[in-house]
Amino acid sequence: MSSPVQIYQLQETKTDHQGVQVGFVDQIDDVTRFFDETGLGQPHLTLVIVGGASGLDNDQQTQLDDLFHRVLAPLAEEMQLYVVDGGTDAGVMRLMGQARTAINASFPLIGVAPRSLVNLPDQPATHPDASTLEPNHTHCLLVPGEQWGDESPWIAKIATHLSGEHESMTILINGGSVTVSDAYASVAAGREIVIVAGTGRIADDIVKALRYKVVEGKTIEDPRLAELIDTSDELLTAIDLDNRPADFIQDLKNMLMG
Repeated sequence: MSSPVQIYQLQETKTDHQGVQVGFVDQIDDVTRFFDETGLGQPHLTLVIVGGASGLDNDQQTQLDDLFHRVLAPLAEEMQLYVVDGGTDAGVMRLMGQARTAINASFPLIGVAPRSLVNLPDQPATHPDASTLEPNHTHCLLVPGEQWGDESPWIAKIATHLSGEHESMTILINGGSVTVSDAYASVAAGREIVIVAGTGRIADDIVKALRYKVVEGKTIEDPRLAELIDTSDELLTAIDLDNRPADFIQDLKNMLMG
């Protein structure tokens, strides 16, 4: 690892959150050292969250608040999952961090983002598209990369490392072109993806493509999605956003427990 683990307290808080432990990664061996140093060396069930960093309208934001606060964060807490996402203070990553804090949870929440695109208090980024870390995360790995999407294979590899012999699963919500890269990285790792239907954009496009595949005469127009469906549809499952939270949690638990 190019530098020691650094801890950043990114906001004033009345909770016992100890700040974000940040590591700078150049190769996969650095990941092992980071998790050994930060107490996450023991493999465990892992949940990956990918999706929209922007582009959520007010109605979607309200529905997704409910999904994160009543389904995803409680599930992660009950099963003490490792949760991996993009780590920046936007979209589904912000929602995951805020939900973790709102329920006073203790599960590890690990962000993965390109180093050159993250502003740190003592290391500002010069890239015009740079973002800040979501302050409710517990860990973040900053990986090589010059553009959003370069972190996609790293997210998949890090989730595989964290889960070890245990099950892992990806939840796909909303999203744009980077989310497609995330989906390809997950299926390349053999990881099942749950697409939350009704969250808009790429998530709904994938659900529509899944349904078109079973309808004679229908054609999937987006070549990215056509290839994804043709090669990996056995790893793709759609669940409706408006499902009852208890049913949603039980479905995800059943998948994670194999």
